[in-house]
Amino acid sequence: MPTKIENLLRPPHLEQSRNAGDVESFPGGRITYLAPLPLPTPLPPYGPHIGELNEVCMDFGLGWPQIFTWQVILGLPFSGTAMVVFLFPLIAGFLGLVLGYSWEDIRDSIEGVFHASYGIGLQAGFFTLFIGLVTWHHNHKKRLQIIPTRFNRQRREVCFMPEDATAPVFVPWESLSAWVIESQSATQYGIQRQYGMGIGFQHGETLTSVEFPCFGLPIAISHWEAIRGYMEYEIHDLKSIQDLEDLQLPNDPPHEGLHTFLNARARMHQEIRDGERNRLSGFFWYLYHVMTLWTIPNYLTEWEVRRLQRLGPQAMPEVMQQWSEPLPKEQWAKPNPELLRMSEQVRALHKRQPRRAITEIFAEVRRLNSGCKLSG
Repeated sequence: MPTKIENLLRPPHLEQSRNAGDVESFPGGRITYLAPLPLPTPLPPYGPHIGELNEVCMDFGLGWPQIFTWQVILGLPFSGTAMVVFLFPLIAGFLGLVLGYSWEDIRDSIEGVFHASYGIGLQAGFFTLFIGLVTWHHNHKKRLQIIPTRFNRQRREVCFMPEDATAPVFVPWESLSAWVIESQSATQYGIQRQYGMGIGFQHGETLTSVEFPCFGLPIAISHWEAIRGYMEYEIHDLKSIQDLEDLQLPNDPPHEGLHTFLNARARMHQEIRDGERNRLSGFFWYLYHVMTLWTIPNYLTEWEVRRLQRLGPQAMPEVMQQWSEPLPKEQWAKPNPELLRMSEQVRALHKRQPRRAITEIFAEVRRLNSGCKLSG
């Protein structure tokens, strides 16, 4: 989900003079601007925060539900209970065997540990399951009320729905600002580094933005590259920017579900037959999915996706729904020729100097085109 990271990192103050390639330093970190203008970067696109994606619009801010979430909610209580109820008595019996106890004493110790632990294990399991379901319900209910930032590539516009606003705000794509933030601070545990990616615009003193913490600078830039690639007709589906393990066949839905499990199992068996994987790893694959309740998380993920698809659009303002309707091709907005030329120059410079920082390439391209002014 989108999050504000001002409490962790220094928020940018957007200015009209900021462009792709500008770097703004501040104590403990820096802000690197990737737009405007939306010039290409050499990093591969990656869009875990992207949800709906079609020929007209793309939603950024809320990705599809993940199977792993349900595996944690269900698998953690089940696995923990199984360990307490069954594994602990077996450990007690093994210790008795190592210490030379008689078979009768070993049996008594196993039974004693079992009777002492099964009640605690069941109570802890149900409590953990309850906490997980309550947390999921809270996040799911909150998610249904959030209107993600929507990108319309036919109109070449971006639609924001600011908090507490009564109407959405539409921003031209080529005037949108994007940035990545790097920050570091000293703590008692050592140097702590933080990264974030944000998009937004500033009118007057008001900053409207969507921001995400990231695990590293390349990941932050890859998030932006997924957005830019979609708007410039370089990306047409979610598979290329989300399915890193290639577990979706051509006719599969774009989100995770039962097909993910079936494809992963078929691939695992094929790898064992081809000698690329041993049978022990296959055993642990089955063990993991048994301990996470087999395909139940997959079915629950599909149910959650259907629910979001049915109820999510109801929160969207009518003007935003109309704005999202497809246009005749002759009415599609065209990119500025200057932007196309500068993008080709960026790609050519990066091809010649692949080790050069992308910010330096952006800055050089801007200098080469300093005499050209982009038309609205």
